[in-house]
Amino acid sequence: MPDAEALVDAHHHVWDLDVRPQPWLDEPAHEPIRRNFSSHALRSAATRPIAGRRLTSTVVVQCVASVPETRDLLVLADSDPLIGAVVGWADLTSPVIGDVLDDLRTGHAGRYLRALRHVVQDESDPQWLGRPEVERGLRAVAERGLGYDVLIRSHQFPQAIRLARWLPELPLVLDHAGKPPLAGGELADWERQVRLLAAHPHVVCKVSGLITEADHERWTVDDIRPVWDVLLSAFGPDRLMFGSDWPVANLAGGWNRWAATVDELLDGCSGTEIHAVLAGTATAFYRLTPDPTKEGTSCS
Repeated sequence: MPDAEALVDAHHHVWDLDVRPQPWLDEPAHEPIRRNFSSHALRSAATRPIAGRRLTSTVVVQCVASVPETRDLLVLADSDPLIGAVVGWADLTSPVIGDVLDDLRTGHAGRYLRALRHVVQDESDPQWLGRPEVERGLRAVAERGLGYDVLIRSHQFPQAIRLARWLPELPLVLDHAGKPPLAGGELADWERQVRLLAAHPHVVCKVSGLITEADHERWTVDDIRPVWDVLLSAFGPDRLMFGSDWPVANLAGGWNRWAATVDELLDGCSGTEIHAVLAGTATAFYRLTPDPTKEGTSCS
């Protein structure tokens, strides 16, 4: 499919609770999504085009600290024409992290592993990203040509900024724009730290997960726009990528409502800028290329 028609969802999840529990779903607020979600369900949910483009490719992202989950996601990517890349998990603190990554990459469908992620936002140690054993693990990630998805909250930004400065050869993507406090409405500190992180050119950012940081019931496009304006100014469109954070997005409106919001936010952008946000940045970061062994990928 020509690039001009591509739409990449750079951040979504799948899970089967009968196969692998998701303890984070035990929180009362997550009850509406405490059920199974497959990539086929994503196809059914993602029906709204953005800038005239319909979903053509996705990046599936780990949920739990589990190498077996990563292996399952790789198998899924190999069998599902919609999924172009996997963001997996491995224990960065392990002394054999390099061997684990090599095993994943050379195992079944290992070619789809393009990045690692750890749920740093849940770590009680605000210095977790700066631990020597974590830094050693991240260097192993960089040495294997993989990227790293940075999932943090505001108090962890200084460590992400330090990481970007310390390891410039590791491609970084800021998940969910660093979770700006949209529900609280005070964005000044978030903006300051986002701009410090964006000063490092090897860092890109996912325009994702914003609606679940806002008031789930009452958010509007105008609530999201100040964050979008900061991201556009700090990173530029060629370092931003669209992501849905589906099915978590269902807590605050779902895939199609978020797609409609992004469509509105992109109003006034040039065709080149729109392409960067909707496909180009994600394609470059995750090295998304057509797989000749798969059939067509577009959703109707």
